[in-house]
Amino acid sequence: MPQVPLCILSSSHAPQASHGHDLDRFVQIGSLTKPLTGTLLVQLASTGTLQLDDPLEQFLPAPAGTGITLRHLAEHTAALPRIPPHLRRTDPYADFDAGALDSVVRNLDSFTTGSPDREAEYSNLGYALLGAALASAARAEYEELLHEHVLAPLGLTAITSNPPPGNQLAGRGFLGRRLRPWTMSGAILPAGGLWATPRDTAHLVTRLLVERRLGEPAPSWQTTGRLRWHDGATRGASVFAGAMDDGTWVMVHRLSGHALPTEETAARVLRDAVTGSAGET
Repeated sequence: MPQVPLCILSSSHAPQASHGHDLDRFVQIGSLTKPLTGTLLVQLASTGTLQLDDPLEQFLPAPAGTGITLRHLAEHTAALPRIPPHLRRTDPYADFDAGALDSVVRNLDSFTTGSPDREAEYSNLGYALLGAALASAARAEYEELLHEHVLAPLGLTAITSNPPPGNQLAGRGFLGRRLRPWTMSGAILPAGGLWATPRDTAHLVTRLLVERRLGEPAPSWQTTGRLRWHDGATRGASVFAGAMDDGTWVMVHRLSGHALPTEETAARVLRDAVTGSAGET
């Protein structure tokens, strides 16, 4: 069976790229986009453009009285379903454009699964709404705001929704055919549509979680014990990135949409770093 291209960067290993992966070519990072969107939320709040507890209907034409705030969207406590309605089976987000998002927003009370601020329910739809709300609040395009308030201050130049076509890597499927990446440059972009080089993805982790150049980490990051982390997976790519509270960090990217082996590799790297062993990755 062919080996899946793999890339590992961490605080305890020299950078590794195997089976055709590359530290400096663009790959989809899926839901690792969400911590960037959450960081943008916090940065806009710091400028007074908005407040984390502002209601969603202040920025988008949502029905009054849903009780959903920007913080709820960032923390996955808005009681929204995981994905938008009426997605394709293949290339699921290709038709989820601004018009489709607007239709959801105007009928949002029919999509909620309960009252906000209760049990967390992971939601790509929630982050699509959050990105649209941030763009509305600041009166600029999402990616323009992301560059101005997050990427440029962090010195990250290789994170984008539109990487150069000749500088992309994607997974391969049956008979080694290149998998066509999902189209995620529309309304779903703030939830999972960014591409990045593995090198800049690692810089993202260290500069946000270890060096904390933009302050305390955004509420988008997941927390498990002493580990802050986030993962992401698309049709042909998966990523895991996180940092321990002592500064130990890891970023693993695989050209496979199966997220579990990616997470297991990251867990081994972190365990080896904590125990001081030199385990195989």
